[in-house]
Order: sequence, then structure tokens, then C-alpha cells
Amino acid sequence: METAPDAPLILTLELAPEAQAWAQAMRDTHFPPGRDIVPAHVSLFHALPPDREALIRSHLAPPRPAPAVWIEAPYLLGRGVAFRVACPEIAAIRAGLRARLPAERLTRQDRAPWQPHLTVQNKVAPEEARALLGRLVADHALISVIQVVRRASRKLR
Repeated sequence: METAPDAPLILTLELAPEAQAWAQAMRDTHFPPGRDIVPAHVSLFHALPPDREALIRSHLAPPRPAPAVWIEAPYLLGRGVAFRVACPEIAAIRAGLRARLPAERLTRQDRAPWQPHLTVQNKVAPEEARALLGRLVADHALISVIQVVRRASRKLR
């Protein structure tokens, strides 16, 4: 598929393969059939100006070690559910790039404060979203307890 030269640029965070597989499996399970058009992703910017591609590439070009990315508690989107994503290093890279781009060239969505998230369900009835959130919150709490117990047992050895 060819992209028009004036098409906006979309910048997403690349997840580790196992995290990407988990995120995609969540979307495959919880998105309505036919509505999951793009793979699981964390958007950094939704519509960057294409004439700034060289500047964007130069900002992202320096090699860096892969940062730790945390997938945190799920939350309600209204008609869907997402997991919060935390990564101070990526937030700093995004803020640095945002500072180099003229605000008038960014969409309202890209000018707004960044709230990184991984959407696993969208475009469903609010009741369906609330039901999924309840199940995911319970699962997330259980996973968190198991991780704490494992870390504590490693320290005791």
C-alpha cells in the first residue's frame, strides 16, 4: 500500500515481542469483530506533519538502550477499556520532540497532554466496557500480588 507524500506521520512505541503478542491477543479477544483495523499500539503522536520527517528522524536517531515499559492498571474509556502505560524515558523523548515541533502544525490531540495507553477494547456499549474493566481489574490485581510475592521470595533466598 502506497502512502501519499502529504499523509500525516503516525509515531508509535515499539513494544517487546512478548508484550506486543499479549496486547494483540487482548485486542483480538475484546474488540468487536471487524472494528480492530490496526494492530495493538501505543501512540506517541497521531498526525505529525510529513514535511518534518527529517527533524523527527534526527530526534529519534541516537541509539538508546531499550527502556523499561510498564503496563499498568486498566481503565474505562467510556465505550472501551485501555491499560495505562508508563515509561519515563519515552515520555522524555516525546516531550523533546514535541518541543521541536511548532504547536500550530500539531493536531489538538497531539498538543494535549500525553496519556500513554494501550487500548484493548473500543466501540462497544458502555455496559460491556464496564464488565470487561471489572474482569481486567481483578486479573491485574492478582498478577500484581503474584509479582510481589515472587520478588519477596527472591530476596529471601
